[in-house]
Amino acid sequence: MRVLLLFAAASCSMSVQAQEVRRIGAPESPISASVEVPRASGLVYVSGTVPDPADAAAPQGSVQRYGDTATQTRSILRKIEAQLTLHGLSMRDVVMMRVFLVAPPGQARMDFAGMMTAYREFFGTAAQPLRPARSTMQVAGLVDPGWLVEIEVTAAGPARPTVRRAQ
Repeated sequence: MRVLLLFAAASCSMSVQAQEVRRIGAPESPISASVEVPRASGLVYVSGTVPDPADAAAPQGSVQRYGDTATQTRSILRKIEAQLTLHGLSMRDVVMMRVFLVAPPGQARMDFAGMMTAYREFFGTAAQPLRPARSTMQVAGLVDPGWLVEIEVTAAGPARPTVRRAQ
């Protein structure tokens, strides 16, 4: 009886782990309308990420230092990709993205098209067809006046065993 219970418990945990993240949305849309993450998944939250300087010689706090919206978005997505690899994940595991955009100097509106140019290099491609749910919003400003973009993501992967630390 004990062996049967252990087998049943192992079978249940394997079937839960085999569940896939479910993404729902129009095929032509660059984002998913919704994403369902199985309960047994492990979640990784990547804090708001900002761009690296594109031109370190440009003045501190200037847009020239970090580049236009597309350049900044590309830099940020590469940094997020690197952060995810530390958790054994990749961009295909991103289930939710929040994008904060500032209007470039002299413009009233955010450069959504510039953000999408870089975004489409990472999501919805032949090599990486998965798309996260996403919110994109214009904000008045970010910490550094040269930043036009900040992105945070949530990624889902296999649950990891809990490690208890001595207190």
